Amino acid sequence: MGMIGGGPGAFIGPVHRIAAELDREIELVAGAFSSDAGRSRAAAEAYRIDPERGYPDVAAMLEAERARPDGIDFVSVVTPNHNHLASAKAALAAGVPVISDKPMTATLDEARELAAVLGRTPVPYALTFTYTGYPLVREMRERIAAGALGTIRKVVVEYPQGWLAGEAEGKQAEWRVDPARAGAGGCIGDIGVHAFNLAEFVTGLAVTEVLPDLAAVVPGRALDDDCTVLLRFQGGARGVLLASQIEVGELNGLRIRVYGETGGMIWRQESPNAFTWHRLDGTTELVRAGDASLGENATALTRIPGGHPEGYLEAFANLYRDFATVLRGGRAPMLPGLTEGLRSMVFIDTCVRASAEGACWTELTL
Repeated sequence: MGMIGGGPGAFIGPVHRIAAELDREIELVAGAFSSDAGRSRAAAEAYRIDPERGYPDVAAMLEAERARPDGIDFVSVVTPNHNHLASAKAALAAGVPVISDKPMTATLDEARELAAVLGRTPVPYALTFTYTGYPLVREMRERIAAGALGTIRKVVVEYPQGWLAGEAEGKQAEWRVDPARAGAGGCIGDIGVHAFNLAEFVTGLAVTEVLPDLAAVVPGRALDDDCTVLLRFQGGARGVLLASQIEVGELNGLRIRVYGETGGMIWRQESPNAFTWHRLDGTTELVRAGDASLGENATALTRIPGGHPEGYLEAFANLYRDFATVLRGGRAPMLPGLTEGLRSMVFIDTCVRASAEGACWTELTL
């Protein structure tokens, strides 16, 4: 694996590295970790790889690695959003598969441009919508698809954080509130898009219309930091998406609740090793990681016995395991890719525009 981004001070780069290498199917061996040659070399040393394979830019990495007998097999894009398009395009032009941090790009126009490139270049491409890698999230999806809740009626997905309730200080905060680097959406593009993707993934239903109310609550902030979006799904289900980065005291409280004719299911990211299943007859089941009742998919993604918690890094690793399967010619139908990437960018763009225009019901159209 070659990494684009993830240099000194980065949060998500080391996460990608740990997750990719967890199952020993992938090894980080090179990277264009920073646009500064010295910092890129320093990052290579920090990752304990050959400093000569810490390149000053993407083009240099792709050219040098192509000439090596042990060159990279794919790249992982972990830069701020504004570099996603250029990084992915460069790799794809060289015939190198890409797995990218979300969102797909900084803007919808860029996403459509990248989709056009992928249409001409049939090279594997995936996105790390991390929460789709949790075993019990996939178990919920499969049980709902099998009819466990009957017809879906209501979906509530929440993603509260509080770390941007004050001044945006530090590398990780500063680029997320900067339109030039984050793109059109702030909170909606950083975590709201995770909530949107999770709602569609778990229910198997596409969102058809949104009624958004996005706000920049912190004075002087150029991008939204608090979002409320009403949802309409195919088939008639209603929903609400709440995403905020100004809820003081909240950490990473992603939660999804799905209610149907015959029951409801609830999963919380901060307690990811179980979900609750309420039935219409008044009974409740706690479905836990490692349970004998779990399906083949969830069981295969669980590495240790029940009662030994697995979480964020393992979910991330499951996406990398899926990607490795695809690179070897296999299938990984739950791995997010182009379709999910485009839909997420349409969601961000539609919410930003509709909220600015007065928050009216607006269709999601690709």
